[in-house]
Amino acid sequence: MISAADIFSISSQKQFEKIALKVFRHQYENNQVYREFCELLKTDSHKVKSVEQIPFLPIQFFKSHNVVSNTDAVEAVFTSSGTTGTITSKHLVTDASIYEESYRKGFSEFYGNIEDYIVLALLPSYLEREGSSLIYMVEDLIKLSNQPESGFYLHNHDELIKKLIELDQAGQNVILIGVTYALLDLIEKQQFNLKHTIIMETGGMKGKRKEMIREELHQQLCEGFGVSSIHSEYGMTELLSQAYSLGEGVFECPSWIQILIRDTEDALTYISQGKTGGINVIDLANINSCSFIATQDLGKKNPNNSFEVLGRFDNSDIRGCNLMVM
Repeated sequence: MISAADIFSISSQKQFEKIALKVFRHQYENNQVYREFCELLKTDSHKVKSVEQIPFLPIQFFKSHNVVSNTDAVEAVFTSSGTTGTITSKHLVTDASIYEESYRKGFSEFYGNIEDYIVLALLPSYLEREGSSLIYMVEDLIKLSNQPESGFYLHNHDELIKKLIELDQAGQNVILIGVTYALLDLIEKQQFNLKHTIIMETGGMKGKRKEMIREELHQQLCEGFGVSSIHSEYGMTELLSQAYSLGEGVFECPSWIQILIRDTEDALTYISQGKTGGINVIDLANINSCSFIATQDLGKKNPNNSFEVLGRFDNSDIRGCNLMVM
């Protein structure tokens, strides 16, 4: 059996592949939904010898099935946001401590000690519903920061504006984590010139604004906050880990996550670096659900294993990965 300690101590590609194959066999044996999907693809688990041969479960399964790989009691249910009438995803988590270890180690890898920062969160659409994995993570980071100034903001923009200016002028290290549309709302009320503050957008207009290409969005945010770059977090309900971009929309992963880019015309074929395709994620922290997820995001992989997110599939563009999706 693979333990969390095995997953979070990965230090080489060879070690990653060895553990990924063990996780695949464990999930093939213990996750009924995933096994049925593999059988529909006529996958012989004994013949899977490389990461590229592992089937990736379409992310839509989290909307229609309980994707679990053990019989333990469920400790948390994370749900996706959605517009009225849409079916939302749910991620049944049987060991929340693995999620906590994943985001804590991931944050530390990219930003260092959380106690070095005051964490401010502007996440109204997430705060206003239950079951958000992002709120779970940020709430914990706020506590771990050990800073009395850290906290959530909902619609009290004037209070947040005052706090940002005060902290920045005092030379405090601040991370402002915000949903995209709310950050845009903020800079429409106030133009900043921040010197000690990291702006981290979590993506998504949530139907509040017209979607924008990343370059245009980040330019507006840079100008509005007076910063040289915008950081980004790449995560989702169906994953227990995050990738981070420290600028330019280029994401890097902690050692227990890897990205593959699939052909948009053939979901079982991978394309070379620098070309655009569908993003497949291996998240080994998902050991108790499914670690091999075919997302609906479009992206490309760079030679150093970083990646960029370039957009989303239309439903009409999803080909070859809709078996069993009801």
